[in-house]
Amino acid sequence: MKRDWPAIFPELVAPGQVAMEAEVAALLDAAAEVRVPARATIFHQGDQCSNYLLVIEGSVKVMTRAENGREIVLYRLSPGDSCVLTTSCLFGNSRYPAEGVTATAVLALAIPADRFHQAVQTSVAFRRFVFATFSGHLGSLITLVEEVAFGRVDVRLARHLLDHADATAALQATHQELATELGTAREVISRQLKDFEQRQLVRLQRGSITLLDTERLGSLASD
Repeated sequence: MKRDWPAIFPELVAPGQVAMEAEVAALLDAAAEVRVPARATIFHQGDQCSNYLLVIEGSVKVMTRAENGREIVLYRLSPGDSCVLTTSCLFGNSRYPAEGVTATAVLALAIPADRFHQAVQTSVAFRRFVFATFSGHLGSLITLVEEVAFGRVDVRLARHLLDHADATAALQATHQELATELGTAREVISRQLKDFEQRQLVRLQRGSITLLDTERLGSLASD
C-alpha cells in the first residue's frame, strides 16, 4: 500500500521542497511494514540490529534495566520518529544496550541495514533526517541523566502527572510504572504520592491517580 510519505515523515522532505526525493520515496515504498500489538517487546537488550525502524502509528518506550531489576524509560518514539539506539547500533555495528516495548499498538517501517547505509550515503534529505532525530533524542537522554542525578523527585513527579493526565485530570498508571518512567524505586514514588494525597493535590485509587489541584502541582513542577 502506497502511503503519503511527506505527510507521515515531513522531516524527510528537503528544506524548500514540497515533494520528497524520489530515492527516499522509493526507499520507504520498498520497506516492510510491521504491525506490533501493545506491550510487546520489539527489540531486547543484546539483540543485533538489522533494520532501521520508523514509526508510522503508535508509541514505543525505550527502556533499560539494571542488574538489581530497576528500570527506567529513556525516551518514547511517536509517529514520524526513529530510534536513536537503532541508529547508533547500525553505525557502530553493535548490539542494543536497551529494549523497546510498545506502549500502544504500533505500525512501523523496517528498512534493512544495507539499504539504510546506502541511503545515508546518497541522500542528503535522508541523512539530515537521521542525524536530526539522533541529535534530538540524544539531547533528551542528556536531560534525563541530569534530572535523575540532580532533580528532585517531587518536582519530576508533579511534572509527569501534569504532562500525562487526560482531559479529566486523571492518569492510569501504577506506582511501579511511574517509578520506571522516572528512574527511581516504587517505594519512593508511593511515599511521594502519599504526601501529595495528604496535601490534597491528588486522589489515589488502585491503578489510577486523579489530579485535584493542577495549579499547585504546576507551581511545584516549575521549581
